[in-house]
Amino acid sequence: MKKFQVVFQPSGRRGLIEAGKSILQAAQELGVGIEAACGGGMVCGKCKVVPEFGSFEKLALESSHDSLGPLTAVEKRILSDEEQARGFRLACCAPIQGDVVVSVPKASQSARQVVLEEGKGRSFEIKPAVKKLYVELSPATLSDARSDSARLLEAVEQQHGLKGLQLDYTALTVLPRVLRQNDWQVTVTVRPDKGEIISVQGGHRPESAGVAIDIGTTTLAAYLCDLRTGEVLQKASRMNSQIGYGEDVLSRISYAAGNQDGLEKLHGIIINDINELLAELAERQGIGVQEVDELVLVYNTAMHHLALKLYPGYVGRSPFAPAAADSLDIKARDLGIRMNPGGWVHSLPIEAGFVGADNVAVLLAEEPHKSDKIKLIIDIGTNGEIDLGNRDRLLCTSCATGPALEGAQIKFGMRAAPGAIEKVRIDPDTLEPRYKVIGSDVWYPDAEHTGAKGICGSGIIDVFAALFIAGIVGRTGRINGKLSSGRIRRDEKGKLEYVLAFAAETDIGKDIVITQADIRAIQLAKAALYVGAEYLMEKYGTDHVDEVILAGAFGSYIDKKSALAMGMFPDCDLEHVHAVGNAAGDGARIALLNIEKRAEAARLARQVEFVETAVEPDFQQRFMDAIALPHARHKFPHAGQRDSG
Repeated sequence: MKKFQVVFQPSGRRGLIEAGKSILQAAQELGVGIEAACGGGMVCGKCKVVPEFGSFEKLALESSHDSLGPLTAVEKRILSDEEQARGFRLACCAPIQGDVVVSVPKASQSARQVVLEEGKGRSFEIKPAVKKLYVELSPATLSDARSDSARLLEAVEQQHGLKGLQLDYTALTVLPRVLRQNDWQVTVTVRPDKGEIISVQGGHRPESAGVAIDIGTTTLAAYLCDLRTGEVLQKASRMNSQIGYGEDVLSRISYAAGNQDGLEKLHGIIINDINELLAELAERQGIGVQEVDELVLVYNTAMHHLALKLYPGYVGRSPFAPAAADSLDIKARDLGIRMNPGGWVHSLPIEAGFVGADNVAVLLAEEPHKSDKIKLIIDIGTNGEIDLGNRDRLLCTSCATGPALEGAQIKFGMRAAPGAIEKVRIDPDTLEPRYKVIGSDVWYPDAEHTGAKGICGSGIIDVFAALFIAGIVGRTGRINGKLSSGRIRRDEKGKLEYVLAFAAETDIGKDIVITQADIRAIQLAKAALYVGAEYLMEKYGTDHVDEVILAGAFGSYIDKKSALAMGMFPDCDLEHVHAVGNAAGDGARIALLNIEKRAEAARLARQVEFVETAVEPDFQQRFMDAIALPHARHKFPHAGQRDSG
């Protein structure tokens, strides 16, 4: 296969790339960070680059227009006329056909995602599934030539009282050398409930690490924990690379079920994401991935099936029966996950069709089943999940909110990375904004150049509510074009938009705007959450809740006043509304650090009553009512309340 020289600027990275590969594939091979929220699926439009043409003497190459394939139909649809005139290409769409120099604008340079998923402090006993035991063995002699494995198992029984253990095969393969190279003094990692030694290390090695991962439709959040103390050692987050095969779970189920290699491909993508997160966490902590002894996974039902390579086709059609619902323990190597080769992956149970292990993890963390108060728990994500109840009764449902609240369907939406606008206020008199970006404590306009690159989830909720409160957006969600403000204008297609940040303030050299399409996407998402909560309250038989808990990928960063103002959930006293962070991630960590909580999770999964809202005869009418701001019929007396939190 013919190869061509590709040079990326401003990084200067260069290398030989096979003809026909896209610029994005070249960037991935050469370690050049280019934003691609859809994973190269040609839908998000974030991977904009500018090919440079001409003779580059210092680079010793000629870059011509023939070096890339022609502009594609996808590019013509996504790129504006101005961008096309300036020579922009989508990195995922442009095949390499010759030597080429490519400039990556700041807006397209990927930054490490900031982990906004830290939840609230929670108390529980540390009782992990794995134990580290130091063992001293007597060396083999001519008079005592028992096998190494028999010698080790006897020593573990005599010194630690554990009987009937077996050695995992991968531990057995290294045992002879580890024993002799360490004077017969070793540390074994044991899963007592499995009756198994999963690894053998030389010397005294009490350190033990495990990882909990919340696999969302759009985002993955991972936590490396010390299994002895419960301390979170490292955190990492990334976009779900499956997004190129559909932004919602039904699209991915359809792809996996409708293509011969669909399940294999989507499974491979998510396992690769997991492996990359594990490698990143281990590298930051200064350990090898093989030192990760235990992994706990939580996810919605579709992600559960794709991650575990279970056929998902029947989950996507009535009666929505999953392949498996109980908790599962699977050897990491059977899934292709790179960690302790003898280690186990624990998958929490799922509740119903589209209410997965992530919701069980939320319940494990928030414990409504131990409360007298009626709690409404909303886990905000692409596949929103809602719980309602207390110790007497628990109900749950799921709703397809889409990825808008996580930034994937928003024109200038981005991950929670440095440069993302995370908080917004708008003056109702001047219609001028104040905003803050991740990485800076100074708000605009106190900082004239903010370095803004886009807007992330918490900022999206803030700006949506602020536009409504300021009267820029009416109850129907339409931008009021009659207002006198330089920030309200029409785009090149005549559609109204609001300029949140002018080009001079940003790091991307262009205005950051909120479009009418952005507002509509947010309306649909918030309406789905509201209707789900409304049905649960009706089925439970209550007209109020005692407490509202907001969780999700950007959980503790949600402004609860903004969320109520936009009608994301039924009216409630703001004193009783709490944003708790990534409760699903917290629940996953709890299950990682306390094996008894796994049994509790199994009981919860069978206790919760699932409510299928989409089959309700008045669903469409309720949904349309909830699209209005904050709602077409319901009152929100607390929306104007000043909260003390």
